[in-house]
Amino acid sequence: MHMADALLSPAVGGTMCAVSAGTIIYCSHKVRTEFDERKTPLMGVLGAFIFAAQMINFSIPATGSSGHLGGGLILSILLGPHAAFLVIASVLVVQALFFADGGLLALGCNIFNLGFFPAFIAYPFIYRKLVGERRGRSRITVAAISAATAGLTLGAFAVVLETVASGVSALPFATFVTLMLPIHLAIGVVEGVVTATVIYLVATARPEMLLRTLDSTPAGVRYVRSAAVSFLVVALLTGGVFSWFASASPDGLEWSISRLTGKEEIKGPEQGVHGVAAALQEKLAVFPDYTFKKPAEADTGRESGRNRESISPGTSVAGITGGLITLALAFLSGFLLKSVPRR
Repeated sequence: MHMADALLSPAVGGTMCAVSAGTIIYCSHKVRTEFDERKTPLMGVLGAFIFAAQMINFSIPATGSSGHLGGGLILSILLGPHAAFLVIASVLVVQALFFADGGLLALGCNIFNLGFFPAFIAYPFIYRKLVGERRGRSRITVAAISAATAGLTLGAFAVVLETVASGVSALPFATFVTLMLPIHLAIGVVEGVVTATVIYLVATARPEMLLRTLDSTPAGVRYVRSAAVSFLVVALLTGGVFSWFASASPDGLEWSISRLTGKEEIKGPEQGVHGVAAALQEKLAVFPDYTFKKPAEADTGRESGRNRESISPGTSVAGITGGLITLALAFLSGFLLKSVPRR
């Protein structure tokens, strides 16, 4: 569901960048004052895990479409909504800058759509209400699927609103929303099942990770460190190995656009803000399409930056490198915020 610049006007893209920046500032303040610093390493490794997980598109049966894990709900459950939003922002910044996944003008929209709804709507008002204080498998599953589908569907609806409000493309609201919401509802169900599986495993093996206040004993700290190592290993395996088996089908946004236009991508303006953003992204992206950069490569109209037809050893290198960059950025964010003296 990563939006490309071609869908957005500078006004809408700029406004959403400001909204996301303001949310990042707010979350940074909350993390600095309320976040348990012993979870700081988890911000890094979970960021790496979500980066790697987003590389793996899974097929949606009978549709010809695919989806990938958003990860906002998993992060919110394990870290809390404010730290989760910062980690999702870190993932999307790395994807846009170094992998050309999602446009630079669209970065604010992507951060808001993939971060705000799961962290501040789905998690507090759906997941926490449904799961309560009990963490049985059935309760976690129902809560995770309900919250994931709600968060992803709201994000998909926001994509439609932002696209139509921009007026750059000719995508009609009624038809676009009719295509986007059902396919992302299906993707949300799969994300909910994955989320429930991860959270149940954590609740079984490392229940202290789900507590608001971590056990301050050496044993409790070791448990969290052990969980961080486990997530890091899974992240590296996912980005380096499992990413080779991602579905080649277009994702929900690409699928919806192709149903409307006959093409998976929409070419945006080549001049002005769009041209500047595309040129800058081309220079910064060291692994465009999650593989090695080809000579004279220039594809400024990509919808999500994923060239699923050219999987190569570069995919493994890109997955591992991106995961480590995200780990460093998310961990550094948490570390710096906790290092700032509280007033």
